[in-house]
Amino acid sequence: MDPLPAALRWRTTAILYLVAVLLLSTVSPSRAIYCDEDDCYDLLGVSQSANASEIKKAYYKLSLKHHPDKNPDPESRKLFVKIANAYEILKDEATREQYDYAIEHPDEVFFNTARYYRAYYGHKTDPRAVLVGLLIILSGFQYLNQSTRYNQAVAMVKKTPAYKNKLRALELERSGGITNKKKSQKNMVKKVEEDLSNELDLQITGAERASVWKLLGVRFVLLPYTLGKLLLWSACWFWRYKVKKHSYSWEDASYLTQRSLGIPLDRWRNIDEATKEDLVLKRLWEKSNMESYVAEMRKESKRRR
Repeated sequence: MDPLPAALRWRTTAILYLVAVLLLSTVSPSRAIYCDEDDCYDLLGVSQSANASEIKKAYYKLSLKHHPDKNPDPESRKLFVKIANAYEILKDEATREQYDYAIEHPDEVFFNTARYYRAYYGHKTDPRAVLVGLLIILSGFQYLNQSTRYNQAVAMVKKTPAYKNKLRALELERSGGITNKKKSQKNMVKKVEEDLSNELDLQITGAERASVWKLLGVRFVLLPYTLGKLLLWSACWFWRYKVKKHSYSWEDASYLTQRSLGIPLDRWRNIDEATKEDLVLKRLWEKSNMESYVAEMRKESKRRR
């Protein structure tokens, strides 16, 4: 790829970032995010050292004067909105403290902005609701992605001769070996083809059928159960094979062999039983046996070349 477009993109991003910093630095954060161009204390007519009682009295006095029900003037209505906003900021000790800090430190634009939005929007949202919503959204995208990948893989498999042969064999099996002479192998009735296709268990590596149990949200809900089951399994394994020194069962030996070879579980299941048995008997989970097996495979690979 030509490095010039990437360099241009980097320059454009840097310029936009500098422009944003300059714009933000020229505006006082107290004006930008709290009371716009006004000072919250000036709107209420109080000093910065005023106590909560004085701020409250000033607000009630001004609200009676500029309330839309009392004063129909449009400018007075706009002023009432500003006064109400200033009071909301100054009546709360936490937001007032942040506002005072923003006035004293106008250069800390990003810090003051982050504190403002966290104070005004952070407490209004339950973190648990955010977590649940995020899990639902991610699970939805995950399920959609799995379904799309599986459907695309199935569509590709259905075009292969092997699939058509399996479908033809299944048709012969269902019909008792008798086929309709009016139907050719290349032109089966669509409904019959769909019914037979649904009976075939298509196991496509890397594109499994979408499952609710594999979704992120479901796994998160079942996490305590999964961890408990894993701890119990680990304790039983340690007691049986480390303490009691029992011989490995066939299932556990298969698990150790699969893990030693680094083979995915789906691929391991598709290996024929004779090959599995041969691999398990080699006891590849032992380091010396694994090294001998790897050396043997390398020799075999060189011989075939």
